[in-house]
Amino acid sequence: MSQVSIVIPTLNEAASLGRILRLLTLLNPPAKEVIVVDGGSEDETVAIAKQNIESFNQALNIQVLSCQQRGRSIQMNHGASDATGDILCFLHADTWIPDDLIAVIEQTLANPTVACGGFISLMTGSQTTRWGISLHNYLKTYYAPLLFKPHLFFKGLRLLFGDQVMFCRRTDFWDCGGFDEALPIMEDGDLCLKLVKKGRIYQVNRIVQSSDRRVAKWGSWKATAIYLYIGLLWGIGVRATYLKQFYQDIR
Repeated sequence: MSQVSIVIPTLNEAASLGRILRLLTLLNPPAKEVIVVDGGSEDETVAIAKQNIESFNQALNIQVLSCQQRGRSIQMNHGASDATGDILCFLHADTWIPDDLIAVIEQTLANPTVACGGFISLMTGSQTTRWGISLHNYLKTYYAPLLFKPHLFFKGLRLLFGDQVMFCRRTDFWDCGGFDEALPIMEDGDLCLKLVKKGRIYQVNRIVQSSDRRVAKWGSWKATAIYLYIGLLWGIGVRATYLKQFYQDIR
């Protein structure tokens, strides 16, 4: 059996959760478990998750947890604390994955020099693919650490984000303190900075698809400007609590 525990933080994800849970039933090999951690959704998110427990109980081991405090870092740590697999995979509800996800994760971490991995995220909508922003996000994985942390870049630092489906060994995750629960955004980049002490951060040459809902709301130019602005300020040390005001929750 696979040793990969998948943790999905949710907040008002009724429109997306059913689809990702159906995709998870197609994984070959299957995940050891899927842990949905809800942060107080006001829509049908929890009901959808529980319905899928009944529908897919033979194909997918799903747990649904409620987290008293909302916040992606807090929820992912909460799910990770209940995980029993040797490997943790953090998956956003609006991200779609290949059916060999588990095999790719296990093969990547079979290399002891790799501490953390993630995929190439292709941002898509119902009728469009955001090729320009997707390319920029791919390149940012490399140029951001090269610009701001060059000494760590040459030790294997790459900057991954949540929509790239990050994964790591459970022991390394907790040795590094998990996600910083004080961070409202950029918790994923912060984790990369901690995990690089354990080994290389690796971008797998495979695609996952993430929703373009934020770009659809803002527009491509505004979204690119906001991503660059936040990345630049974070890179020079501006606190994520200040940066959060520029990164609204969009469902």
